[in-house]
Amino acid sequence: MVSAPVSYIIGTHPLMKKVYDTILRVCDTDSSVLIQGESGTGKELVAKAIHELSPRRSARFVAINCGAIPSGLLESELFGHAKGAFTGAITNKVGKFEMAQGGTVFLDEIGDMSYELQVKLLRVLEERCIEPVGSSKQIPLDVRIVSATNKDLDRQVEDGKFREDLYYRLNVIPITLPPLRERVSDIPLLVEHFIEYFNASKNRKVKGISPKAMDLLMNYHWPGNVRELKNVIEMLVVIKAEGIIQENELPQKITRHNGSEQEVQFRKEPVLPEEGIDLTTAVTEYEKRLILESLNRTGWVKQHAAKLLNLNRTTLVEKIKRYQLEKLAVG
Repeated sequence: MVSAPVSYIIGTHPLMKKVYDTILRVCDTDSSVLIQGESGTGKELVAKAIHELSPRRSARFVAINCGAIPSGLLESELFGHAKGAFTGAITNKVGKFEMAQGGTVFLDEIGDMSYELQVKLLRVLEERCIEPVGSSKQIPLDVRIVSATNKDLDRQVEDGKFREDLYYRLNVIPITLPPLRERVSDIPLLVEHFIEYFNASKNRKVKGISPKAMDLLMNYHWPGNVRELKNVIEMLVVIKAEGIIQENELPQKITRHNGSEQEVQFRKEPVLPEEGIDLTTAVTEYEKRLILESLNRTGWVKQHAAKLLNLNRTTLVEKIKRYQLEKLAVG
């Protein structure tokens, strides 16, 4: 069983194991980390895990979304400003970097930072001190930088939109989060986790999800990744309130026949990445998926599932134990 280093990151897929391994290897250092991945894959959760497992965990974890704040205000948000630095600056303001002294600064959507501010951030990383806007005071800095982006920073560097020297400063330790469609076997675990979470937080008593509904969730392409899945499960738990979630209760975007059929076909076609693949891992994941589908289709009657797979029942039981699939059964 692959165990996540913190309870709020869910998944046993080998791609996630690589993420866990990297987190554990870098958490006790001060090396800058760049987390890359599509929106909704959990980049901030990984950043928090790195902080919480580090010697800096007693200090603050300060996150700032570089794409959500106008570029004209972002410098003040990051480094603070002195009274009178600009119109409306009626008092001194402490910036995010100073607030995180001794801790971690998480720069989300770093690819959206303006080129001018990139220059100033580079200077901060090189000199390890900040200068609030409108002040000549140098404030020594003791923070770890973890940044994240859903953009291709290599391409942005090539296009002259992101400074190459800053990129190498930030990308000392790279972590790439896989999209949900590339770790389909984690969907049942995530669904179980979110049902438990929203039962507790929304005062509901949903027992689980039907095998057919789970199949539809596993065949959907999830463009919004784990965030989208979480939102869908929240809606289902709140509306269902109790019992088992059925396939006809799923959103239309998931149950729509033509889209679902195309997505299923897409998943059946093997894709060989340019960098190659671990064939043993790929075969194992495919076997786990087939076993889970056969069990769901037969209502977890192992004798029937074994017949679908042309296996002896004892062989199937051994594989279920090996892959720890029992807990994915709908109660």
